[in-house]
Amino acid sequence: MPAAAGALGHELTTATGIDSRAAAESFTGGFGSATRCVVVVVDGLGARNLADRGGHAPTMRGLLAGARTLTSSFPSTTAAALGTLGTGTSPSLTGLLGYTQRNPATGGLATLVSWQEQSDPYRRGAKMSQPLTVAPRDLQREPTVLESLVARGVGVSAPGPAKYADSGMTTAALRGPRYVVTGNDFGDAVDATIAALRARDGAEHRLVYLYQGAVDKAGHRHGWTSPHWGHALEDTDRELRRLLRGVPRGTLVLVTADHGQVTTTPARQHDVAGDPALSDGVALLGGEPRALHVYTQEGTDPAEVAARWSDRLGTDAVVGLRDDVLRAGWFGPATGPGSRSPEHVREVMGDVVVATTGGEDGTGAATVVDSRLHSPEARAMPGVHGSLTPYEMHVPLLVAVA
Repeated sequence: MPAAAGALGHELTTATGIDSRAAAESFTGGFGSATRCVVVVVDGLGARNLADRGGHAPTMRGLLAGARTLTSSFPSTTAAALGTLGTGTSPSLTGLLGYTQRNPATGGLATLVSWQEQSDPYRRGAKMSQPLTVAPRDLQREPTVLESLVARGVGVSAPGPAKYADSGMTTAALRGPRYVVTGNDFGDAVDATIAALRARDGAEHRLVYLYQGAVDKAGHRHGWTSPHWGHALEDTDRELRRLLRGVPRGTLVLVTADHGQVTTTPARQHDVAGDPALSDGVALLGGEPRALHVYTQEGTDPAEVAARWSDRLGTDAVVGLRDDVLRAGWFGPATGPGSRSPEHVREVMGDVVVATTGGEDGTGAATVVDSRLHSPEARAMPGVHGSLTPYEMHVPLLVAVA
């Protein structure tokens, strides 16, 4: 997003030191200034996933020669990565730290993508969710690049289904644009993007944020090596080709992703619910099967829990205490050398943080689940992400000028 702002001629510097002009020069290969730009996020399209299955995507494959490989945030998951994308900062500042995380105000388990909360997730029958009690702007306090552009007179829009229009996740990570409600098909959003860039309403510069979620959904349900994933990629590629043909001449199109995917190995799945070595002293488990926030019970020493988890999981995970992984940069930079994450962000992090291993070749990924929290369908998903492997962390940046 800072690069897109720079390409449109706007100077800004994010809290983690990203300069929009320098980013534009680096990412777009010296393309120079533009008056129209589209930032496309294809959820779940890792750089290595695309390289391995590029035969399903001739349009994107044709852009690979000049592509860049970017490194996503940790956890390599949608909530964290969209916060990073939208603000140009890092999870250590945005407080968007995974698929689920604790709401310290209630002790409940917050699901960020849906902005809902389970107030008593371990109580039998208490699976109904309710709206998350934390306001999006109270959790994610960093300004977004998009709202900065709107304040400078850029016509910014984001087309998509009605369910995302005023969602907590949209407000937290990507607030600012005029949201254009479309049908549920990606093609509907492409139509709206073309119309927005061709509109004649006096706006001199325009930017459209365009999201596609079908590839990630296919990977979760069927695996990224499945025919279903290939079909979703083909559909996406076809619509991107139509986008490039339909936008005004000279439009800069940046195609990237929030994370990639790996394939699980059922034999390397660990269930907290059935293992006292993992459940003792644990009040709540957040995150996702590849990247976990372990919230310890009051009076329990987090270091003892971390040591016990490390012993039990062995080579299937890397386990660290919150302050240690923050210093090591797992959640990205904060505001400069020696800086700390804001307290409201630190209090939603796990006392212990776990990144599972395997998946370096896209397969063989270890996972940690809790059968008291995760449904049988969730535990059986063949495609997952969240950890630190290249298949999960490396995403493409494809640059095209229509």
